[in-house]
Amino acid sequence: HYYITNNLRMSGNDSSGAAASSSNSTDLKPRRTSRSIKRKKFDDEVVESSLPTKLIPVERTRRVKRAPNPKQVTLPHTKWGPKDDLKLILAVQQCSDLALVHKCVKFSQKLTYQEIEERWYQLLYIPEVSGPATAAIATLTQEEKTAIERKTLWSSKEEAILQQVEASSQPKLEFFVSLLHQHPLVFHPARTPRDLMIQWERLRQYSLLADQTVQPLNLGDSVLNFSDVEEQLTDEELLSEQPDPVLQNELRKIDRRHKIEIRKLEDEIRQWHTMVGGPDNGPFSFDLDNETYAALRGRLVRYLMRSKEITLGRTTPTHQVDVDFSLEGPAWKISLKQGIIKYHGGEFFLWNFGKRPIYIDGHPVIQGCHSKLHHHCVMEICSLKFIFIINKTLTEGKNNDKV
Repeated sequence: HYYITNNLRMSGNDSSGAAASSSNSTDLKPRRTSRSIKRKKFDDEVVESSLPTKLIPVERTRRVKRAPNPKQVTLPHTKWGPKDDLKLILAVQQCSDLALVHKCVKFSQKLTYQEIEERWYQLLYIPEVSGPATAAIATLTQEEKTAIERKTLWSSKEEAILQQVEASSQPKLEFFVSLLHQHPLVFHPARTPRDLMIQWERLRQYSLLADQTVQPLNLGDSVLNFSDVEEQLTDEELLSEQPDPVLQNELRKIDRRHKIEIRKLEDEIRQWHTMVGGPDNGPFSFDLDNETYAALRGRLVRYLMRSKEITLGRTTPTHQVDVDFSLEGPAWKISLKQGIIKYHGGEFFLWNFGKRPIYIDGHPVIQGCHSKLHHHCVMEICSLKFIFIINKTLTEGKNNDKV
């Protein structure tokens, strides 16, 4: 009985479990994923990635220098600049004549007709030349381009329009403004009314306007040359002209100014003769007056000592000395106050205050020292030599008076 009961229970459980599993399988769908499941690899599951690979040495290849691009080849230096190229292009566009361009266009340097023709051929047919030339023209400023465009040649159509303006009309600037607005496609964009007016006046000057005619030269009459005309002129006709009052006034002012300068120079000459004296035939050929103690005789001038103490040096607008060595020769190395000569006790003494030494008969007198001066002694400073001459008549008379 017990055995039968247990079997029945087990069979019931199996049927109920099967029914439950069948119902769950119908209700639940299996879960799937695209990710790989990580698990440990066994010994029999060996992949190629895990196997050790053998390193193959790679040979290094040398770098080969590439040949330069033919488009980047540097061109040799030429005498054509960007401004000259722009002048050539504009002129040819205006007149279409290289001979006229060679005669009328002013380039940065003198060019022959063959050079202009060769350059125009290069700009037209050689890209290696025209490309860099175009790039160089693009680097010019707008002011430079405008200045070149305004000076370019005038085309035949532009001159034809200006020639229709009558010479007797005397047009104003407003007329050329309206003329420029009436023909915007004929005139160059850089033309201004002022340019049109100047070109019209130039055409009128050379009698190139439509209503102007040039009188032919009568070959039957004899043509006078310059010498024939000069012979026909007389002095009376030239002098009969009325003088210009403005010119005469200016000439009088200039003449007066010159006379004042001459008078000043004459006064200075008299002062120099009084202070220094003029050149003589020899170093001892002059007589000293009763007011002169001594004299310094140079190669050109002589300096008179009319007081008991005189200063030596160079005279400037702000500094005055009694003896100016610059009158004798080059004295830029001499100090402004080089020294003094003093008469004391019947004798003459020299004190040196400058940086340059003074030589007395070959003996140097340095800065801060003094020396006695004798009759006919030679004093030298910076290649300037002088002879010191004492007026013994005056000095001996003063000594006798003291005694």
